[in-house]
Amino acid sequence: MQEAPLSKLNTKKALSFIFVTIFVDVLGLGIIIPVMPKLLQQLGHVDIPAASEISGWLTFTYALMQVLFSPIMGNLSDRFGRRPILLISLLGFSVDYAFMAYAPSVFWLFVGRVIAGITGATMATATAYIADISTGDKRASNFGIVGAASGLGLIIGISVGAFLGEINLKFPFMAAAAAALANAAYGYFVLPESLDKEHRRAFDWKRANPLGSFKQLTKYRDLAGLATAFTLVYIAQKAVEYQLSFYVYEKFGWSMTQIWILGMFIGIVLIGIQGGLIRYLIPKWGLKKNIIIGLNAYGIGLTLIAIAQKDWLLYPFMIPYCLGGISGPALQGLITSKFPANEQGELQGGLALLSSISLIIGPLIMGYTFKFFSYRNSAIYFPGAPYILGAVLMLISVILVIRSLKKEVNL
Repeated sequence: MQEAPLSKLNTKKALSFIFVTIFVDVLGLGIIIPVMPKLLQQLGHVDIPAASEISGWLTFTYALMQVLFSPIMGNLSDRFGRRPILLISLLGFSVDYAFMAYAPSVFWLFVGRVIAGITGATMATATAYIADISTGDKRASNFGIVGAASGLGLIIGISVGAFLGEINLKFPFMAAAAAALANAAYGYFVLPESLDKEHRRAFDWKRANPLGSFKQLTKYRDLAGLATAFTLVYIAQKAVEYQLSFYVYEKFGWSMTQIWILGMFIGIVLIGIQGGLIRYLIPKWGLKKNIIIGLNAYGIGLTLIAIAQKDWLLYPFMIPYCLGGISGPALQGLITSKFPANEQGELQGGLALLSSISLIIGPLIMGYTFKFFSYRNSAIYFPGAPYILGAVLMLISVILVIRSLKKEVNL
């Protein structure tokens, strides 16, 4: 397939392409959420708290590989375009899911996570793609497509995962591998390239490393506060989300079916907020207010989830948590708007680096916190402890963002 110049691309059509890419990516992740605790219990012969600890190390392995290789993938996308990097990433995920499906032991799950971490530049390259085809106020709004696609992928993914997992624990991973392969085929035949050749730059090893990405992010001194807040949000948000299935299995004794019903609810709320509400709120309130309101909503939602005494309360408590999602596109839109077109891949690689660092730190902290407060003979039995910790991190993020936005200088 020949590359279509950016000037000839229909923006809506291009966004629909990237929507499908993100959707299928999150679909694969959603599929394994309900079954991962059970799989780890089965392969590791452990209970839920110990399985949570293993899950933290699996995520640590994946994130460490991303820290080392995301800058390389981001720079390669600035050199060769977004499309080929997306395809390579999707193929890596399909291999990872295949390892999970047929793993005879926990060790092979780690092998799969290494492969996925090395190639896993899907989200960073997809957001660079959005940055390529977005301008002005539309930039932040278009980043909302990430949340909308994620929400829909989460709905279907968790539903399919729970349904297939009840039949056989291997089936959800096989379905995820097939979905990633199908998306790679879709991208090969349909997805156009978004980065014009005149906007590409030569690959530079000095910039294609973690230290180079940090240097890129620190070009603007006042970016430090926002970048730190971005990292803390990911520690609180993503790491705690990985604990959700462990949390409801342990505290409420849920079945996989109950998890997919909650997943459907979360996905519907996310679609409404990220796909619709955010396109109204960003122009009305602006980036700064959306960031502050969103971070506070995150903190409130996390606190309520932590103290829920009845399982049905998780549904209303998830609403403020999901509303917090308006902060992400606004924060990312603000940061992205300060960088030129031929550095977007490197920037998104840098932001992916920060999120990967948060995944190195977060899941281990949250996993051990959950394990410590979930043992039956624990001095304080409180499975919701990771969510309280996440709320504290959100509060710190609010303080950092307010301090950064008060400065009367350009980022």
